[in-house]
Amino acid sequence: MNRDEIGELAAAYALGGLEGEELARFEALLEAGDADALRALRECGDTLVGLAAAAPEPPPAGVKAALLERIAAAPATRPSAPTRPLPRRRPRALWPVVLSGAMAAGLAAVVVGWSVSSTYEKRLDALARDAEQLRAELRAQQAVIAILRDPATQVVALAGLPPAPAARARMMWHAQAGGVFVATGLPAPPEGKAYQLWAIAGTNAPVSAGVFTVDASGTGSLAVRPLPGVSAVNAFAVTLEPVGGLPAPSGDMYLLGKS
Repeated sequence: MNRDEIGELAAAYALGGLEGEELARFEALLEAGDADALRALRECGDTLVGLAAAAPEPPPAGVKAALLERIAAAPATRPSAPTRPLPRRRPRALWPVVLSGAMAAGLAAVVVGWSVSSTYEKRLDALARDAEQLRAELRAQQAVIAILRDPATQVVALAGLPPAPAARARMMWHAQAGGVFVATGLPAPPEGKAYQLWAIAGTNAPVSAGVFTVDASGTGSLAVRPLPGVSAVNAFAVTLEPVGGLPAPSGDMYLLGKS
């Protein structure tokens, strides 16, 4: 049996494709410690692992586990021992060259197929998430435009107080639709703290309109839902509170604006 034929048997054996007489022939070589058979099996294992590693996504764990189990089960290389003559198979025209190339191409196609399928599904999921995010942003922009176009919308300017005298903010408020709040020039809140916006209606207690934070430039924004029981707002204010906010203001006031 020449090296090409042994190499072809090793490739089929690693993939679990040998049966009957061919399986018995190759396992007899392994049991006898045939150096060519052992070398061919290990080279095939390296090829399979290399193909899997080159793909963006690994093949199913079961395939890798089965391959490693087969390779580990092969006896360690030892000096060649005399082997009994093995029955010769019927010759097959161009068997070693043609089938070896076909098997390599098929193996590559399987590995690449796993990779392409997994990558394609991930890209579809990412596109779906991006599309949903764009739709959400579009809905938010449309809500802002609707608020700005409504004559009933109040635009309240908020000025900075002693903790942040350079801070400024605008509150676009509509009693039925809610509003949009944008602030600039606020310092980054300390750890465990956040800014809280309050709506003040007459002599009633301030009503929380939401909690927000700011970026590195001191800019922050907040979409405000309609406040139950609040129609006319006399003023808006911003205080520094624990993350998550409180039912009533307790910290320093950073911004204040009257309508």
